[in-house]
Amino acid sequence: MFVTDIRKEFYDIVVNQRVALLVSLDVDALCACKVLQALFHCDQVQYTLVPVKGWQDLGTAFLEHKEQFRYFVLINCGANVDLLETLQPEEETIFFICDTHRPVDVVNVYNDTQIKLLIKQDDDLGVPSYDDIFRDDEEEGGDQDSGNESDGSSEPSGKRRRFDEGAIERRIERQRARREWEARRREILFDYEQYEYHGTASAVVLFELAWVMSKDTKDMLWWAIIGLTDQWVHDRITHMKYVTDIAALQRHVSRHNHCNEDEDNSLSIDCMRICFEYDLRLSLYQHWSLYESICNSCYTLSTFKLWSIQGQKKLQEFLADMGLPLKQVRQKFNSMDIAIKENLRDVIEESSNKYGMKDIRIQTFGVHFGFKNKFLATDVVHAAAALLESVEKDESGTDNFIKALDCLSRSNLDQLHRGIELAKKKLMAIQQTVASCICTHLILSQGPFLYCCLMEGTPDVKLFSKPLALTLLCKYLLKSFARSTRNKRCKILPLVMAAPLDVEKGTVIVMGIPPECETSDKKNFFGRAFEKAAESTSSRTLHDNFDMSIIELKMQDRSKFLDALVTLLS
Repeated sequence: MFVTDIRKEFYDIVVNQRVALLVSLDVDALCACKVLQALFHCDQVQYTLVPVKGWQDLGTAFLEHKEQFRYFVLINCGANVDLLETLQPEEETIFFICDTHRPVDVVNVYNDTQIKLLIKQDDDLGVPSYDDIFRDDEEEGGDQDSGNESDGSSEPSGKRRRFDEGAIERRIERQRARREWEARRREILFDYEQYEYHGTASAVVLFELAWVMSKDTKDMLWWAIIGLTDQWVHDRITHMKYVTDIAALQRHVSRHNHCNEDEDNSLSIDCMRICFEYDLRLSLYQHWSLYESICNSCYTLSTFKLWSIQGQKKLQEFLADMGLPLKQVRQKFNSMDIAIKENLRDVIEESSNKYGMKDIRIQTFGVHFGFKNKFLATDVVHAAAALLESVEKDESGTDNFIKALDCLSRSNLDQLHRGIELAKKKLMAIQQTVASCICTHLILSQGPFLYCCLMEGTPDVKLFSKPLALTLLCKYLLKSFARSTRNKRCKILPLVMAAPLDVEKGTVIVMGIPPECETSDKKNFFGRAFEKAAESTSSRTLHDNFDMSIIELKMQDRSKFLDALVTLLS
């Protein structure tokens, strides 16, 4: 059931208990976890933190901890399947679910004893009404009795036959009504569950809990901002939703800055200042050279078509139009002339308008830690995601999780800088892969969707076996392909991407993303389509990811799975 008063129905209950905290592996979940940890620290709540990669991890973690814990808090996992069916818990176990995945499973919505959903009601959830999808089984009991009522009675046979006919007619009528109801139920559930999408960031939901309890700090507000920015960077929400949520957080930023004016005037060396920025859509440009940032940002890469010689020429013209010397553009941003840096954004915006990049700037937030360190919210998202899915050393997922969690603390800026360096490598790998896929015509039109498969032996292929890196690659690739193709129909098609996952087991990771267009509602229909295609062809798949649109597939079954998908979506 949906929790209406999050403080009374969630926090006041767990505050005197031991809690198991199961956290999904994405940046918004990390930020929500940080907010909750800070609140638990305030009130000395004992908790155990367990990172979970997918449904199998969640099942294992639950089995390991169900004896010691009664209360489980699930962050960014658990809302979109029937959780009681999946985990089979004891009756006294209670789950608090803070999850952005939509649609929420109807059984979770209408279970009011064990499932408590910490989900914002003002998200357009469209949950079907109870009577449309559940009905009492008393009527079924009635069906069985009605045929036998007359057996063994001592009434005359004529009366009995008439009674039988009446009972049979009633029974047939009931069965017909039930069939109609079931057909309507299937239709309603299909419409409700057809598309997968995302709601308000979990970090924002938990920050609002802290605010309601007057325990919110600037750090918590910064984590909420990063959680929202993560949704925007990984293309999970619409531009409209992003701008609306940014405006809500901006009010909190103004309030905190106003409260702390006296504090800031003292300009202590480790003070923290968050400010609203109308900044450039260039990834990590303040920690890189401007030239490399332009070459490796999705927006400019796709607009200039930088994989072609023509695109490179266009970029040189763009830099000349801004009047920026190449020496300045190619050196680290921190080392550029102060005179150039001061009005750099305006100069870039002015030239961008001439090159058709009318929205090169985006509403976001920046943070200053003391005098020296300044980061944009997007910088931190890229850094945390790169640490979370690091393939540098053979470290376990838990080690990466702890490092990514650490980089969000202002006391651990070294880890954040390490994350930024990893993120640069990742963005360069994405840019090179996009260029090679487009130049070697690896993107094929399958009819209802575009398809691209990375081969074993492609550079950085290990990186793209990770969901967040693959999501970013799909976004870059689809945007770039839509800009470069002359086929108008291909511009509005969704993309299915496959990348090698485990060579020994012979599996690939397959992901589908919705079409690339300004008005896209970011609703993804591939989750259900993948399930049906796998079912109809008996393909060996594993639907383990919390995002339904990401699956594991046996390499040998790939062609029959794709054929079924084409047939299904045609």
